[in-house]
Amino acid sequence: MADLIRSASLTHYAEIARSVGIDPRAMLKQARLPLHCLENPDLRVAVGNVRRLLEESAEASGVEEFGLRLAERGGYSTLGPVALVVREQATVGAALQALARYIQIQNEAMRLEIDHRDDLVTIAMFLRGGPQRATRQSREMALGRIHRLIVSLMPQGWRPQEVHLAHAPPQRRTYHRKFFGCDVSFDSEFDAIVCHARDMDRAIPTAQPMLASYVENRVREIGARPDDWEGKVRELMRALLPAGDCAIETVAEHLGCDRRTIHRRLGECSTTFSDILDGERADIAMRLIEDGSRPLKEIAGLLGFSAQSALARWFRGRFGCSITEWRGGGRQRARMAARW
Repeated sequence: MADLIRSASLTHYAEIARSVGIDPRAMLKQARLPLHCLENPDLRVAVGNVRRLLEESAEASGVEEFGLRLAERGGYSTLGPVALVVREQATVGAALQALARYIQIQNEAMRLEIDHRDDLVTIAMFLRGGPQRATRQSREMALGRIHRLIVSLMPQGWRPQEVHLAHAPPQRRTYHRKFFGCDVSFDSEFDAIVCHARDMDRAIPTAQPMLASYVENRVREIGARPDDWEGKVRELMRALLPAGDCAIETVAEHLGCDRRTIHRRLGECSTTFSDILDGERADIAMRLIEDGSRPLKEIAGLLGFSAQSALARWFRGRFGCSITEWRGGGRQRARMAARW
């Protein structure tokens, strides 16, 4: 099953791409990523496709540090709900431990390990797939964003002691040295940032520790995501239906596969794409139609129907009454029908 990542990871991608002379829409299409993932940061897309996008963007532009340029523009917003936990911790060390606990909510293929030895702390980053699948650009973007997060929590002028990257060095190291504020060791055993242990004890002035446990419970609920094909398809449908684009091809793009794979995997779960879509449409339809001021043409578009008449036929077949009848008192019958 494909690992997924929040599309917030591509925040600022379009402007960085244009600044180095490449067309962001063409690059997204080439990497099999849906164009609207740049507009909705909470959509989940295939990690492999994002890696491919970054690598092909660097190659097409001739910019070796493309991933770092993207990391330079990223902030808390790229972490989504994980940022809520991180920024409320009392110390930098606690914030990084929280990041390590919940980073998979942002990127299912990413893991952090924090190791204390003597007076140094190593924040090591591991991406599923290893060097063969985790490309140079994806590793540099990910480690660069961790570095930017630490910088945002530290006093002005802070620098790490060491930075390690597992891949070969670029032709020019100037950008990397400037970005991290220190020399970067390439061809290392792993990707990591090394800091003084005392840095972990620094207080975060803006934190509200009283809120930390509450926020963490909420984020833990968000992190309880499905790990089977039916659950992931259903989750994507809920995100895509309000935008009116929930075709199986679109869902396949997000999961980094083709429609045949989805049909096969859902068959193994004893369900079908149509059955899941029908159920999700029914849940959303009842909420939208409850709002009598919303035009039916708009509702049809939100549910992915090409015309209002198609919505009307589907609704009668699903609920056993027309939309007008449902609004006029057939709601109980509709709700009974929705259970079947």
